[in-house]
Amino acid sequence: MFKVLFLMLALLAGLIAGPYLSGKQGYVLIATNSHNIEMSITTLIIFFVMAMAIVYLLEWLVSLFFKWSNNSYNFFSKRKRIKAQQQTLEGLMRMNEGDYSKAEKLIGKNAKHSAEPILNFIKAAEAAQQRGDEFSANRYLIEATELAGSDNLLVELARTRILLQQNKLPAARSAVDSVLEMAPRNPEVLKLATEIYSRSKAFAALDNILNNLENSGLYSQQEFIKLQHQVEDGLLDEIMNEDGADGLLAWWNDQSRKRRNNFYAKLGLIKRLIDCNDHDSAYELTLDAVKKIDDNRDLSGELFNVITRLQATDSSKLMKLLEKRASSTSSENLCALNRALGYLYVRNDNFLKATEAFKKVITCSEKLDPNDATMAAYVFEQVQDFDAAKSVRETSLKTAMAVDNLKTEEIVVEPPAFLPESVENKPQETVKTAQWVSK
Repeated sequence: MFKVLFLMLALLAGLIAGPYLSGKQGYVLIATNSHNIEMSITTLIIFFVMAMAIVYLLEWLVSLFFKWSNNSYNFFSKRKRIKAQQQTLEGLMRMNEGDYSKAEKLIGKNAKHSAEPILNFIKAAEAAQQRGDEFSANRYLIEATELAGSDNLLVELARTRILLQQNKLPAARSAVDSVLEMAPRNPEVLKLATEIYSRSKAFAALDNILNNLENSGLYSQQEFIKLQHQVEDGLLDEIMNEDGADGLLAWWNDQSRKRRNNFYAKLGLIKRLIDCNDHDSAYELTLDAVKKIDDNRDLSGELFNVITRLQATDSSKLMKLLEKRASSTSSENLCALNRALGYLYVRNDNFLKATEAFKKVITCSEKLDPNDATMAAYVFEQVQDFDAAKSVRETSLKTAMAVDNLKTEEIVVEPPAFLPESVENKPQETVKTAQWVSK
Protein backbone atom coordinates (compact mmCIF):
# COMPACT_ATOMS: atom_id res chain seq x y z
CA MET A 1 0.00 0.00 0.00
CA PHE A 2 2.85 2.38 0.82
CA LYS A 3 4.50 1.65 -2.52
CA VAL A 4 1.34 2.57 -4.49
CA LEU A 5 0.91 5.72 -2.41
CA PHE A 6 4.52 6.69 -3.12
CA LEU A 7 4.00 6.29 -6.88
CA MET A 8 0.79 8.29 -6.77
CA LEU A 9 2.48 11.11 -4.86
CA ALA A 10 5.42 11.13 -7.27
CA LEU A 11 3.02 11.32 -10.23
CA LEU A 12 0.99 14.07 -8.55
CA ALA A 13 4.16 16.05 -7.89
CA GLY A 14 5.08 15.74 -11.55
CA LEU A 15 1.67 16.96 -12.66
CA ILE A 16 1.86 19.97 -10.38
CA ALA A 17 5.48 20.87 -10.99
CA GLY A 18 5.34 20.17 -14.75
CA PRO A 19 3.50 23.34 -15.81
CA TYR A 20 5.59 25.41 -13.42
CA LEU A 21 8.81 24.10 -14.87
CA SER A 22 7.59 24.16 -18.46
CA GLY A 23 9.36 27.40 -19.19
CA LYS A 24 12.22 26.66 -16.86
CA GLN A 25 13.12 23.15 -17.81
CA GLY A 26 16.59 22.47 -16.68
CA TYR A 27 19.19 20.55 -18.54
CA VAL A 28 20.37 17.07 -17.48
CA LEU A 29 23.41 15.46 -19.08
CA ILE A 30 24.36 11.86 -18.40
CA ALA A 31 27.73 11.20 -20.03
CA THR A 32 29.50 7.82 -20.41
CA ASN A 33 32.61 6.84 -22.34
CA SER A 34 30.73 6.30 -25.56
CA HIS A 35 27.32 7.91 -25.07
CA ASN A 36 25.86 11.19 -23.93
CA ILE A 37 22.23 11.24 -22.73
CA GLU A 38 20.51 14.58 -22.62
CA MET A 39 17.04 15.20 -21.11
CA SER A 40 15.02 17.68 -19.19
CA ILE A 41 14.25 17.43 -15.50
CA THR A 42 10.62 16.58 -16.22
CA THR A 43 11.63 13.67 -18.42
CA LEU A 44 14.02 12.42 -15.71
CA ILE A 45 11.22 12.44 -13.13
CA ILE A 46 8.93 10.50 -15.46
CA PHE A 47 11.64 7.91 -16.13
CA PHE A 48 12.31 7.62 -12.41
CA VAL A 49 8.64 6.99 -11.62
CA MET A 50 8.36 4.40 -14.38
CA ALA A 51 11.54 2.64 -13.17
CA MET A 52 10.18 2.48 -9.62
CA ALA A 53 6.88 1.13 -10.93
CA ILE A 54 8.69 -1.63 -12.85
CA VAL A 55 10.77 -2.57 -9.78
CA TYR A 56 7.68 -2.76 -7.56
CA LEU A 57 5.87 -4.84 -10.19
CA LEU A 58 8.75 -7.32 -10.37
CA GLU A 59 8.85 -7.53 -6.58
CA TRP A 60 5.11 -8.22 -6.47
CA LEU A 61 5.41 -10.98 -9.09
CA VAL A 62 8.28 -12.64 -7.22
CA SER A 63 6.37 -12.46 -3.92
CA LEU A 64 3.26 -13.87 -5.56
CA PHE A 65 5.27 -16.78 -6.96
CA PHE A 66 6.75 -17.67 -3.57
CA LYS A 67 3.39 -17.29 -1.92
CA TRP A 68 1.89 -19.79 -4.30
CA SER A 69 4.82 -22.13 -3.67
CA ASN A 70 4.39 -21.78 0.10
CA ASN A 71 0.66 -22.41 -0.14
CA SER A 72 1.32 -25.49 -2.23
CA TYR A 73 3.88 -26.73 0.28
CA ASN A 74 1.52 -26.08 3.19
CA PHE A 75 -1.28 -27.88 1.38
CA PHE A 76 0.73 -31.05 0.82
CA SER A 77 2.30 -30.89 4.30
CA LYS A 78 -1.10 -30.52 5.91
CA ARG A 79 -2.39 -33.42 3.84
CA LYS A 80 0.52 -35.60 5.01
CA ARG A 81 0.00 -34.59 8.64
CA ILE A 82 -3.70 -35.39 8.51
CA LYS A 83 -2.98 -38.73 6.89
CA ALA A 84 -0.26 -39.53 9.44
CA GLN A 85 -2.63 -38.63 12.29
CA GLN A 86 -5.35 -40.89 10.90
CA GLN A 87 -2.90 -43.76 10.44
CA THR A 88 -1.52 -43.27 13.95
CA LEU A 89 -4.99 -43.44 15.51
CA GLU A 90 -5.88 -46.50 13.46
CA GLY A 91 -2.53 -48.10 14.36
CA LEU A 92 -3.13 -47.56 18.08
CA MET A 93 -6.54 -49.19 17.73
CA ARG A 94 -4.99 -52.16 15.94
CA MET A 95 -2.37 -52.36 18.68
CA ASN A 96 -5.06 -52.58 21.35
CA GLU A 97 -6.76 -55.30 19.29
CA GLY A 98 -3.51 -57.29 19.20
CA ASP A 99 -2.84 -56.89 15.46
CA TYR A 100 0.77 -55.78 15.99
CA SER A 101 1.90 -56.33 12.41
CA LYS A 102 -0.71 -53.95 10.98
CA ALA A 103 -0.20 -51.53 13.86
CA GLU A 104 3.52 -51.31 13.15
CA LYS A 105 2.94 -50.50 9.48
CA LEU A 106 0.32 -47.84 10.20
CA ILE A 107 2.22 -46.11 13.01
CA GLY A 108 5.66 -46.25 11.45
CA LYS A 109 4.78 -45.53 7.80
CA ASN A 110 4.37 -41.74 8.05
CA ALA A 111 5.94 -41.28 11.48
CA LYS A 112 8.07 -38.31 10.37
CA HIS A 113 4.95 -36.38 9.31
CA SER A 114 3.01 -36.98 12.53
CA ALA A 115 2.60 -34.41 15.28
CA GLU A 116 4.93 -36.35 17.61
CA PRO A 117 7.24 -38.46 15.44
CA ILE A 118 9.27 -39.67 18.44
CA LEU A 119 6.17 -41.21 20.01
CA ASN A 120 5.28 -42.84 16.71
CA PHE A 121 8.70 -44.49 16.42
CA ILE A 122 8.49 -45.68 20.03
CA LYS A 123 5.03 -47.19 19.52
CA ALA A 124 6.16 -48.79 16.26
CA ALA A 125 9.14 -50.30 18.12
CA GLU A 126 6.82 -51.68 20.80
CA ALA A 127 4.52 -53.18 18.15
CA ALA A 128 7.49 -54.77 16.36
CA GLN A 129 8.73 -56.21 19.64
CA GLN A 130 5.30 -57.64 20.44
CA ARG A 131 5.37 -59.64 17.23
CA GLY A 132 8.94 -60.79 17.93
CA ASP A 133 10.80 -58.68 15.36
CA GLU A 134 13.76 -57.43 17.40
CA PHE A 135 15.57 -56.03 14.36
CA SER A 136 12.69 -53.71 13.40
CA ALA A 137 12.20 -52.70 17.03
CA ASN A 138 15.84 -51.66 17.32
CA ARG A 139 15.64 -49.81 13.99
CA TYR A 140 12.67 -47.74 15.15
CA LEU A 141 14.47 -46.94 18.39
CA ILE A 142 17.52 -45.75 16.46
CA GLU A 143 15.32 -43.41 14.40
CA ALA A 144 13.69 -42.10 17.58
CA THR A 145 17.13 -41.51 19.10
CA GLU A 146 18.25 -39.58 16.02
CA LEU A 147 15.29 -37.24 16.39
CA ALA A 148 15.32 -36.86 20.16
CA GLY A 149 18.99 -37.25 21.03
CA SER A 150 20.66 -39.78 23.30
CA ASP A 151 19.61 -38.08 26.53
CA ASN A 152 15.86 -38.21 25.95
CA LEU A 153 14.14 -39.88 28.91
CA LEU A 154 11.15 -41.10 26.90
CA VAL A 155 13.31 -42.90 24.34
CA GLU A 156 15.59 -44.43 26.98
CA LEU A 157 12.58 -45.70 28.93
CA ALA A 158 11.18 -47.32 25.79
CA ARG A 159 14.57 -48.87 25.00
CA THR A 160 14.82 -50.30 28.52
CA ARG A 161 11.31 -51.76 28.40
CA ILE A 162 12.02 -53.44 25.06
CA LEU A 163 15.30 -54.89 26.35
CA LEU A 164 13.36 -56.30 29.28
CA GLN A 165 10.76 -57.81 26.94
CA GLN A 166 13.61 -59.34 24.95
CA ASN A 167 14.79 -60.91 28.24
CA LYS A 168 18.19 -59.25 27.90
CA LEU A 169 18.53 -58.64 31.62
CA PRO A 170 22.20 -57.51 31.68
CA ALA A 171 21.57 -54.95 28.94
CA ALA A 172 18.29 -53.88 30.55
CA ARG A 173 20.00 -53.40 33.90
CA SER A 174 22.75 -51.29 32.31
CA ALA A 175 20.10 -49.20 30.54
CA VAL A 176 18.01 -48.66 33.67
CA ASP A 177 21.13 -47.61 35.60
CA SER A 178 21.61 -44.82 33.07
CA VAL A 179 17.94 -43.84 33.19
CA LEU A 180 18.08 -43.66 37.00
CA GLU A 181 20.90 -41.14 36.74
CA MET A 182 18.73 -38.99 34.46
CA ALA A 183 15.58 -39.18 36.62
CA PRO A 184 16.22 -40.86 40.00
CA ARG A 185 12.77 -39.97 41.40
CA ASN A 186 10.61 -40.51 38.33
CA PRO A 187 7.86 -43.03 39.26
CA GLU A 188 7.94 -44.84 35.90
CA VAL A 189 11.73 -45.16 36.08
CA LEU A 190 11.56 -46.48 39.64
CA LYS A 191 8.84 -48.98 38.72
CA LEU A 192 10.85 -50.29 35.78
CA ALA A 193 14.05 -50.42 37.86
CA THR A 194 12.26 -52.42 40.56
CA GLU A 195 11.10 -55.02 38.04
CA ILE A 196 14.52 -55.34 36.39
CA TYR A 197 16.45 -55.52 39.66
CA SER A 198 14.00 -58.05 41.09
CA ARG A 199 14.21 -60.32 38.05
CA SER A 200 18.00 -60.12 37.92
CA LYS A 201 18.23 -60.56 41.72
CA ALA A 202 20.26 -57.35 42.02
CA PHE A 203 19.23 -56.82 45.64
CA ALA A 204 22.04 -54.37 46.44
CA ALA A 205 20.94 -52.10 43.58
CA LEU A 206 17.31 -52.46 44.64
CA ASP A 207 18.28 -51.57 48.20
CA ASN A 208 19.79 -48.30 46.96
CA ILE A 209 16.46 -47.07 45.59
CA LEU A 210 14.24 -48.18 48.48
CA ASN A 211 14.05 -44.67 49.97
CA ASN A 212 12.94 -43.20 46.64
CA LEU A 213 10.42 -46.02 46.21
CA GLU A 214 8.96 -45.35 49.63
CA ASN A 215 8.32 -41.70 48.73
CA SER A 216 7.17 -42.37 45.15
CA GLY A 217 3.61 -43.42 46.01
CA LEU A 218 3.87 -46.49 43.75
CA TYR A 219 3.20 -48.95 46.56
CA SER A 220 0.89 -49.09 49.52
CA GLN A 221 2.50 -49.45 52.93
CA GLN A 222 1.83 -53.19 52.98
CA GLU A 223 3.23 -53.67 49.46
CA PHE A 224 6.33 -51.64 50.27
CA ILE A 225 6.99 -53.64 53.45
CA LYS A 226 6.73 -56.85 51.42
CA LEU A 227 9.24 -55.48 48.89
CA GLN A 228 11.54 -54.36 51.69
CA HIS A 229 11.45 -57.84 53.23
CA GLN A 230 12.24 -59.36 49.84
CA VAL A 231 15.29 -57.10 49.51
CA GLU A 232 16.53 -57.85 53.01
CA ASP A 233 16.14 -61.61 52.55
CA GLY A 234 17.93 -61.44 49.20
CA LEU A 235 20.82 -59.41 50.61
CA LEU A 236 21.23 -61.71 53.60
CA ASP A 237 21.17 -64.86 51.46
CA GLU A 238 23.69 -63.38 49.03
CA ILE A 239 26.10 -62.34 51.78
CA MET A 240 25.69 -65.64 53.64
CA ASN A 241 26.47 -67.67 50.51
CA GLU A 242 29.51 -65.53 49.64
CA ASP A 243 31.08 -64.55 52.99
CA GLY A 244 29.44 -66.69 55.66
CA ALA A 245 28.85 -65.60 59.25
CA ASP A 246 31.74 -63.11 59.33
CA GLY A 247 30.40 -61.37 56.24
CA LEU A 248 26.90 -61.22 57.73
CA LEU A 249 28.16 -59.59 60.94
CA ALA A 250 30.38 -57.12 59.07
CA TRP A 251 27.47 -56.15 56.78
CA TRP A 252 25.14 -55.75 59.75
CA ASN A 253 27.54 -53.41 61.55
CA ASP A 254 27.72 -51.19 58.44
CA GLN A 255 23.95 -50.78 58.20
CA SER A 256 22.03 -47.71 59.26
CA ARG A 257 20.41 -47.48 62.67
CA LYS A 258 17.01 -47.74 61.02
CA ARG A 259 17.82 -51.15 59.54
CA ARG A 260 19.54 -52.44 62.67
CA ASN A 261 16.36 -51.57 64.59
CA ASN A 262 14.23 -53.36 61.99
CA PHE A 263 12.89 -56.48 63.68
CA TYR A 264 12.37 -58.43 60.46
CA ALA A 265 15.94 -57.79 59.28
CA LYS A 266 17.34 -58.77 62.68
CA LEU A 267 15.25 -61.94 62.70
CA GLY A 268 16.53 -62.83 59.22
CA LEU A 269 20.11 -62.29 60.37
CA ILE A 270 19.57 -64.60 63.37
CA LYS A 271 18.22 -67.36 61.12
CA ARG A 272 21.20 -67.18 58.80
CA LEU A 273 23.74 -67.04 61.61
CA ILE A 274 22.20 -70.26 62.93
CA ASP A 275 22.45 -71.73 59.42
CA CYS A 276 26.16 -70.79 59.50
CA ASN A 277 26.49 -72.52 62.88
CA ASP A 278 27.39 -69.27 64.63
CA HIS A 279 25.03 -69.80 67.56
CA ASP A 280 26.81 -67.46 69.97
CA SER A 281 26.40 -64.42 67.68
CA ALA A 282 22.81 -65.43 66.99
CA TYR A 283 22.23 -65.71 70.75
CA GLU A 284 23.36 -62.14 71.44
CA LEU A 285 21.05 -60.79 68.72
CA THR A 286 18.20 -62.96 70.01
CA LEU A 287 18.53 -61.47 73.50
CA ASP A 288 18.18 -57.97 72.05
CA ALA A 289 15.22 -59.04 69.89
CA VAL A 290 13.33 -60.58 72.82
CA LYS A 291 13.76 -57.35 74.83
CA LYS A 292 12.11 -55.35 72.00
CA ILE A 293 9.45 -57.87 71.11
CA ASP A 294 6.57 -55.71 72.41
CA ASP A 295 6.77 -53.50 69.33
CA ASN A 296 6.76 -56.48 66.96
CA ARG A 297 4.06 -58.83 68.17
CA ASP A 298 3.32 -60.03 64.66
CA LEU A 299 6.80 -61.54 64.37
CA SER A 300 7.12 -62.78 67.95
CA GLY A 301 5.81 -66.24 67.09
CA GLU A 302 8.38 -66.59 64.33
CA LEU A 303 11.15 -65.51 66.71
CA PHE A 304 10.07 -68.14 69.26
CA ASN A 305 10.21 -70.80 66.53
CA VAL A 306 13.73 -69.70 65.59
CA ILE A 307 14.83 -70.00 69.23
CA THR A 308 14.08 -73.73 69.10
CA ARG A 309 17.06 -74.08 66.73
CA LEU A 310 19.39 -72.05 68.94
CA GLN A 311 22.23 -74.00 70.59
CA ALA A 312 24.14 -71.38 72.55
CA THR A 313 26.79 -72.27 75.12
CA ASP A 314 24.87 -70.60 77.95
CA SER A 315 21.24 -69.64 77.38
CA SER A 316 20.29 -68.85 80.99
CA LYS A 317 19.65 -65.14 80.27
CA LEU A 318 17.38 -66.00 77.38
CA MET A 319 15.40 -68.48 79.45
CA LYS A 320 14.82 -65.88 82.18
CA LEU A 321 13.63 -63.35 79.61
CA LEU A 322 11.21 -65.85 78.09
CA GLU A 323 9.90 -66.91 81.50
CA LYS A 324 9.10 -63.26 82.30
CA ARG A 325 7.58 -62.84 78.85
CA ALA A 326 5.17 -65.78 79.32
CA SER A 327 2.79 -63.76 81.49
CA SER A 328 2.38 -60.97 78.92
CA THR A 329 2.40 -63.07 75.74
CA SER A 330 -0.85 -63.39 73.80
CA SER A 331 -2.57 -66.77 73.66
CA GLU A 332 -1.83 -66.94 69.95
CA ASN A 333 1.95 -66.97 70.53
CA LEU A 334 2.00 -68.66 73.94
CA CYS A 335 2.33 -72.12 72.43
CA ALA A 336 5.39 -71.02 70.41
CA LEU A 337 6.95 -69.46 73.53
CA ASN A 338 6.46 -72.66 75.55
CA ARG A 339 7.96 -74.64 72.70
CA ALA A 340 11.02 -72.38 72.70
CA LEU A 341 11.38 -72.73 76.47
CA GLY A 342 11.00 -76.48 76.23
CA TYR A 343 13.84 -76.84 73.71
CA LEU A 344 16.08 -74.52 75.76
CA TYR A 345 15.40 -76.54 78.94
CA VAL A 346 16.25 -79.77 77.15
CA ARG A 347 19.57 -78.40 75.90
CA ASN A 348 20.37 -77.34 79.47
CA ASP A 349 19.34 -80.79 80.83
CA ASN A 350 16.50 -79.30 82.88
CA PHE A 351 13.96 -82.01 82.05
CA LEU A 352 11.56 -81.18 84.88
CA LYS A 353 10.88 -77.70 83.52
CA ALA A 354 10.98 -79.08 79.97
CA THR A 355 8.19 -81.51 80.96
CA GLU A 356 5.98 -78.66 82.15
CA ALA A 357 6.64 -76.70 78.97
CA PHE A 358 5.88 -79.59 76.61
CA LYS A 359 2.69 -80.49 78.50
CA LYS A 360 1.48 -77.01 77.56
CA VAL A 361 2.71 -77.42 74.00
CA ILE A 362 0.88 -80.70 73.28
CA THR A 363 -2.41 -79.11 74.33
CA CYS A 364 -2.16 -76.91 71.21
CA SER A 365 -2.91 -79.75 68.82
CA GLU A 366 -3.71 -77.44 65.91
CA LYS A 367 -0.25 -75.79 66.21
CA LEU A 368 1.69 -78.93 67.06
CA ASP A 369 4.78 -79.55 64.96
CA PRO A 370 5.63 -83.24 64.13
CA ASN A 371 9.00 -82.80 65.83
CA ASP A 372 7.32 -81.53 68.98
CA ALA A 373 5.66 -84.89 69.64
CA THR A 374 8.98 -86.69 69.30
CA MET A 375 10.73 -84.25 71.62
CA ALA A 376 7.88 -84.35 74.14
CA ALA A 377 7.99 -88.16 74.26
CA TYR A 378 11.75 -88.03 74.78
CA VAL A 379 11.37 -85.52 77.64
CA PHE A 380 8.64 -87.59 79.34
CA GLU A 381 10.84 -90.65 79.17
CA GLN A 382 13.68 -88.75 80.83
CA VAL A 383 11.46 -88.04 83.85
CA GLN A 384 10.20 -91.66 83.90
CA ASP A 385 6.70 -90.66 82.76
CA PHE A 386 6.38 -93.54 80.29
CA ASP A 387 2.59 -93.41 80.16
CA ALA A 388 2.67 -89.80 78.95
CA ALA A 389 5.37 -90.66 76.41
CA LYS A 390 3.32 -93.58 75.11
CA SER A 391 0.18 -91.42 74.93
CA VAL A 392 2.01 -88.73 72.93
CA ARG A 393 3.36 -91.28 70.43
CA GLU A 394 -0.05 -92.92 69.98
CA THR A 395 -1.74 -89.57 69.46
CA SER A 396 0.91 -88.56 66.94
CA LEU A 397 0.50 -91.85 65.06
CA LYS A 398 -3.29 -91.55 64.98
CA THR A 399 -3.01 -88.03 63.66
CA ALA A 400 -0.64 -89.13 60.91
CA MET A 401 -2.84 -92.08 59.96
CA ALA A 402 -6.19 -90.34 60.39
CA VAL A 403 -9.05 -91.92 58.47
CA ASP A 404 -10.14 -88.42 57.46
CA ASN A 405 -7.07 -88.24 55.24
CA LEU A 406 -8.12 -91.27 53.20
CA LYS A 407 -8.59 -90.38 49.53
CA THR A 408 -10.03 -92.53 46.82
CA GLU A 409 -9.16 -92.44 43.15
CA GLU A 410 -10.95 -93.93 40.20
CA ILE A 411 -8.55 -95.61 37.79
CA VAL A 412 -9.73 -96.73 34.36
CA VAL A 413 -8.09 -100.07 33.54
CA GLU A 414 -7.84 -100.62 29.78
CA PRO A 415 -7.29 -104.17 28.45
CA PRO A 416 -3.79 -104.87 27.12
CA ALA A 417 -3.36 -104.99 23.37
CA PHE A 418 -2.45 -108.68 23.35
CA LEU A 419 -5.72 -109.97 24.90
CA PRO A 420 -8.07 -112.08 22.74
CA GLU A 421 -10.96 -110.36 21.04
CA SER A 422 -13.41 -112.00 23.43
CA VAL A 423 -11.76 -110.23 26.31
CA GLU A 424 -11.06 -106.95 24.46
CA ASN A 425 -14.76 -106.44 23.76
CA LYS A 426 -15.59 -106.41 27.47
CA PRO A 427 -16.41 -103.02 28.97
CA GLN A 428 -13.66 -101.15 30.73
CA GLU A 429 -13.41 -101.74 34.44
CA THR A 430 -13.31 -99.07 37.07
CA VAL A 431 -11.55 -99.82 40.36
CA LYS A 432 -11.24 -97.76 43.44
CA THR A 433 -7.94 -97.53 45.28
CA ALA A 434 -7.20 -96.03 48.64
CA GLN A 435 -4.24 -93.77 49.24
CA TRP A 436 -3.07 -92.73 52.68
CA VAL A 437 -2.08 -89.10 52.90
CA SER A 438 -0.65 -87.61 56.08
CA LYS A 439 -1.17 -84.04 57.08
